[in-house]
Amino acid sequence: MDQKKTARIAGILYLIVVITGIVSLGYIPKQLIVWGDKVATFNNILKNENLFRIGIFSSALCYLTFIFLPLVLRELLKNVSQFVANFMVVSVLVSIPISFFNLYNKYIILDILHKEEYLKIYNESQLQSLVMYHLNQYEYGIFISTFFWGLWLLPFGYLVYKSGFIPKIFGIFLMLGCFGYVTNFFGNTLFANYQDIGISKIIGKIPSVAEIGICLWLLVIGIKKSKKNYNEN
Repeated sequence: MDQKKTARIAGILYLIVVITGIVSLGYIPKQLIVWGDKVATFNNILKNENLFRIGIFSSALCYLTFIFLPLVLRELLKNVSQFVANFMVVSVLVSIPISFFNLYNKYIILDILHKEEYLKIYNESQLQSLVMYHLNQYEYGIFISTFFWGLWLLPFGYLVYKSGFIPKIFGIFLMLGCFGYVTNFFGNTLFANYQDIGISKIIGKIPSVAEIGICLWLLVIGIKKSKKNYNEN
C-alpha cells in the first residue's frame, strides 16, 4: 500500500477515534451526569437511556478503532524506526483491554435500571448511590487508561518529527501531548489537590490540540504531501 492510501486510512481512523471519544467522554456525560447529585443523575440516565447506550457504543467503537490506528501508523512510519514504531503500537494495545473492561461499570448501571431483583434488596436512594458508585469506578478506569493514551504519543511524536514528510511541529506537539497526559496522571496520583492547580487544565488541552491537528493533516494536507513523497521515491 502506498503512502497516500496509508495516510488517508490513518486519518479516517483517527477521525473516528476523535469523534467517538468526544461523544463518549465529553458530550454524553455532560448531558446525563451531575456529579454531587445522585437523584438528578439517576433520573437523567433513566429518562435518556438510549443516549446512555449510545455512549457505550461510541466508547466500544472508539476502542475498536484505536486497535487499528497504530497499526496503520506503523506502516506509515516504520521506515523511521522499526523499534519505536513497535513501541508505539504496544503502548496503545496495552490500553485496549483496560478500556473495554472498564465498560462493565456502565453495563451494571443498565442492570440496576432494569432488574427488579435490585428493588427487593435496595431502596431507591441506595440504587441511586449504586449508580454513582459505578460511574465513579468508570472514571477511575478512564483515569488509568489516560496514562497509556498519553504514553503512545511520545513514540508517535518522535516518528512524526523524524519522518521528513510530516511537519516537525506536529511531532513536537504530540510529544508535548504525552507530557500533558502523563503529568496529569502522576499529578492526580501524588497530590490530592492537584485538580485545583490551574496548570493541570492547560496541560490537559495540549493532547487535544496535537491529536486533532495531526488527524486533520493526515486527512487533508498529508495526502498531497505523501503523494509527492511517494512519487519522488
